[in-house]
Amino acid sequence: MAREGAAAVGAGGVIQKYSDIIIAAVIITIVLMMIIPLPTMLLDLLLCVNITMSIVIIMITIYNQEALDLSVFPSLLLITTLFRLALNISSTRLILLEGYAGEVITAFGNFVVGGNAVVGFIMFVILVAINFIVITKGAERVSEVAARFTLDAMPGKQMAIDADLNQGTITDAEAAIRRKKIQREADFYGAMDGASKFVKGDSIASIVITIINIAGGFVIGMLMRNMSALQAIQTYTLLTVGDGLVGQIPALMISTATGIIVTRAASDGGNLGTDVVSQMFRNARVFFIASSVLILLALVPGLPGIPFACLSIITALIGYSLRQQEKAPTEEAAAAEKEAKQKQEATKPENIVSLLQVDPMELEIGYSLIPLVDTGQGGDLLERIVMIRRQCALELGLVVPTIRIRDNIQIKPNAYIIKLKGIEIAKGELLLDHYLAMNSGTVFEEVAGIETTEPAFGLPALWITEAQREQAELNGYTVVDAVSVLATHLTEVIKAHADEILGRKETQDLIENLKKTNSTLVDEVMPELVNVGEIQKVLANLLRERISIRDMATIFEVLADYGRATKDTDILTEYVRHAMARQITQQNLQNNVIPCVTLDPAIENRIAGAVQRTDRGSYVSLDPDTMQRLLTSLNTELSKLTNMGYQPIVLTSPAVRPYFRKLVERSIQGIIVLSHAEIEQSVELQILGVVKI
Repeated sequence: MAREGAAAVGAGGVIQKYSDIIIAAVIITIVLMMIIPLPTMLLDLLLCVNITMSIVIIMITIYNQEALDLSVFPSLLLITTLFRLALNISSTRLILLEGYAGEVITAFGNFVVGGNAVVGFIMFVILVAINFIVITKGAERVSEVAARFTLDAMPGKQMAIDADLNQGTITDAEAAIRRKKIQREADFYGAMDGASKFVKGDSIASIVITIINIAGGFVIGMLMRNMSALQAIQTYTLLTVGDGLVGQIPALMISTATGIIVTRAASDGGNLGTDVVSQMFRNARVFFIASSVLILLALVPGLPGIPFACLSIITALIGYSLRQQEKAPTEEAAAAEKEAKQKQEATKPENIVSLLQVDPMELEIGYSLIPLVDTGQGGDLLERIVMIRRQCALELGLVVPTIRIRDNIQIKPNAYIIKLKGIEIAKGELLLDHYLAMNSGTVFEEVAGIETTEPAFGLPALWITEAQREQAELNGYTVVDAVSVLATHLTEVIKAHADEILGRKETQDLIENLKKTNSTLVDEVMPELVNVGEIQKVLANLLRERISIRDMATIFEVLADYGRATKDTDILTEYVRHAMARQITQQNLQNNVIPCVTLDPAIENRIAGAVQRTDRGSYVSLDPDTMQRLLTSLNTELSKLTNMGYQPIVLTSPAVRPYFRKLVERSIQGIIVLSHAEIEQSVELQILGVVKI
């Protein structure tokens, strides 16, 4: 037995290895069958093979769980149809030439229809009508509708996969598998829509071949074989009908298999028999009602009472059996039900808790912006978001959490909303078929467009059409497409709120990443000197002023040096900034110098004297009049820098820097406050003004 099993496996392996050669040889052989005459014995064998193939195929479709389990079916349908037509041609040749086409056709012509040509012809016509009008037409329509619905649903399915991938619910490999399955479904139903025409054409060809065989046989029998008209009709009609029946029975089974495979798309799993039994025999009341109707029919005078009475009893017994199953479940079923109820009760609070979960970042889009996400329509927003996260990791050292994308029909079709922890922090509107043109200061001739405001930086801009794009660029405008506008806005929002995005979990992840390469340093700092919360505050202070935290090793070195001296996270942040002087200098260098304005020593002394220290931190307490005069003078001096195209940088002493920053950050957006300790000595300072009161 072991040897026989090994031999079977070996044979299967050989077939699998040379399957391409075997299929090619089979197709070529089928085509040659239409040209080369076949002996009757070989024809009998091939007709039996045809019937066997049809039985195997219909059994496979019955045991399929979904249509894609037999995705090769459209090609298989073409091959079987071609094989059946080749057999028809071979049998027709033998019938007309020799008046005999083998034992199989003769048996179907004599035994199956009782040797009666008229009965045989009627049976053949009925089979063709059933195959062509009922099964083939229905399967063709189902294939057509399934193909159209599958193609229409592809964008939504693709977007759902991309959303799950972007959210982190599935991996890249799982997303690729699901995308491939969607593509295979579309290809399968599209192929089935065309392949069902083969069965339809086969039915028509069978009718034509039958008529030609009968007419041709009648002429050959009378003129060439000297038969009487009745004898010729009897002989050739029986052979033709036998040939037709031999071909139509497999054709009918293949058509039925076609119908089964395209109507199995809505199955919940399991084979056809399991689904039929589980779905039809689940309600006892249905069978009791059917039993009552049957008993009434049995009592109607003139109708055969015994068959209806027997069927009534059978349906009543089925209903009784189902009712007993419903009333008296087995102990295992009862235990399973009890366990399911316990699980349900246990999970109810979890369901409520899940509603409290807030996504770290969300992007809500109107329905007109869905093409930006749909890769099937050329949308690449998901790829842009991946690049944004990479950019933030490189520039800020921050791992941005997954950004959840939702469509929201409650907002304007062209609008989008950016949310942080469930709260709206930014919004904008896009025109997908337009480009955003911004005046970069070099425009010498304006173009017409829809006036708007660039959402990321608040600059005046125009929405222009694609036809105006080239002219606008020649006129000096900076022109970008809609998805770039959204990507830029999202990037700036992330950078502006990086300190809020960084939580304790993200901080712990950064620490674990550092621990892989420098565990000694991490162990020295944590938890003896500082904890995760204090490290998170230091990192958030740096990110608030857009200082990259990518160099975690340097940050931990400073915390190790000064963590024993102070627990004030603001002071620790200043020490870290001093250690990162080279990075801060390079970040603010413009044309190899740092253009800035400085504070008058009198202002620095007044700010230092107004610092109030409490258990919750330090703050500056200045009277309103002094504060107003300080802001007025500061705005005046900073306008000199911005008018010259420089960043608004203020240079202070190290002791005053953090307090001055807190004092003015709410009033002057984008201000950069540096101390002398944060600038390398080799860099030239270009002082363009002094802030005085």
